Amino acid sequence: VQLVESGGGLVQPGGSLRLSCVASGIIFRISTMGWFRQAPGKQRELVAQITNVYKTNYPDSVKGRFIMSRDNAKSTVYLQMDSLKPEDTAVYYCNYFTSRGPSDSWGQGTQVTVSS
Repeated sequence: VQLVESGGGLVQPGGSLRLSCVASGIIFRISTMGWFRQAPGKQRELVAQITNVYKTNYPDSVKGRFIMSRDNAKSTVYLQMDSLKPEDTAVYYCNYFTSRGPSDSWGQGTQVTVSS
């Protein structure tokens, strides 16, 4: 299994970024996928989830600002992040869900820094 995230960077508050994650080694089209983030000194948290039937779920902290999508033909998930805040600063990871939760196959992540 390989998960490769990209698209992070430095952005000013109120700005936007679009993250991408290409997955291989899994049956992507039937997998529930998620975007997670981990800020320094904090636990990793789920920020977006999309099922195989395109149902999405977001925590209140990002609802209305983040949109997750998927392209099964490219085995890729995306995270469109708008109205970014300094508290969104973290390393962002994607992963797929097993019956026990997110898999152990974490990628290298992509750094998102929101700062003026």
